[in-house]
Amino acid sequence: MLKLGIMGTNWITDSFIEGAENSGKWTLTAVYSRTREKAAKFAEKYHRDLVLFADIAELAASDQVDAVYIASPNALHYEHAIQLLEAGKHVIVEKPIFSTTAELEHAHTVARDQGVFLFEAARHLQEPNFKRLQENLPRIGKLHGATLTYMKYSSRYDAVLAGEEPNIFSLRFSGGSLVDLGVYPLYTAVALFGEPESAHYFARKIVTGVDGGGPIILSYPDFHVTINQGKNSTSKLPSEIYGEKGTLWIDPLTSIKTIRFLAHDGSASEELAWPVIDNDMQYEAEEFARIITQKDRDSYEYLADLSLKVLRVSNELRHQNDIWFDAEKK
Repeated sequence: MLKLGIMGTNWITDSFIEGAENSGKWTLTAVYSRTREKAAKFAEKYHRDLVLFADIAELAASDQVDAVYIASPNALHYEHAIQLLEAGKHVIVEKPIFSTTAELEHAHTVARDQGVFLFEAARHLQEPNFKRLQENLPRIGKLHGATLTYMKYSSRYDAVLAGEEPNIFSLRFSGGSLVDLGVYPLYTAVALFGEPESAHYFARKIVTGVDGGGPIILSYPDFHVTINQGKNSTSKLPSEIYGEKGTLWIDPLTSIKTIRFLAHDGSASEELAWPVIDNDMQYEAEEFARIITQKDRDSYEYLADLSLKVLRVSNELRHQNDIWFDAEKK
């Protein structure tokens, strides 16, 4: 059983803890927050003795922790992860992993030197139905293109409209729609089709200076992928991948419940998706535990390379729209 520490005391942290413990591979042992009082308040709901930290150096040095899940504000991910990696802890960082490719490359170098693993928690890649989608991609024949949709109105956009600047819509905290929601369809495209030859983002910038959403076009040698993503509006459209022999109809893009193969000639309409569990973070927790315990370097390097490619494309798309995080100006 791997001993899990957490940084970040919000709803997604609770979801990861639940998924990790449901996997039977992890047990929560430690909670970090900026104050011991906040750590204690978060820990209360788990009704067990947990080690509480308000000092990252103490967390990094603790023998009560094998790995740490980081869900602090985006701009703090790198400095938190480096301290833990240098101390020999495995690290799982909630997406988006870091602000720059230089940060990511350095962090992976530290992880390799220390003999530990660094993961980006792009949870949908580990879903059985995502793997089912990958397996059935050849059924549609030569690819003609795809439309990937992930648009969900954020309640924190109401705060922007009220004149506030929540972290997720702040340049100071490396926020914006692209890195928060757009990263999911970007990961899907890169995992399925590889890194695009070129990419273009028609961002709708908001008053805080980040992007609220907008369409993205990824160009490959023989086809294009259109991504519809945003946090200041909502879409109920499914995603589709088109080929010479048929179409794969996917809904939704994460926590996939439906994958339908539709033959162009109407001769086939087949449901491919498997039943899903309520908390799909369990799948990534299981896979990260497997890689750690089996020391599966090949699987780790695949995920590390994928994470770098996604961040490289994401940064290019932001910069096209003159969106630069404070972390990039240091």
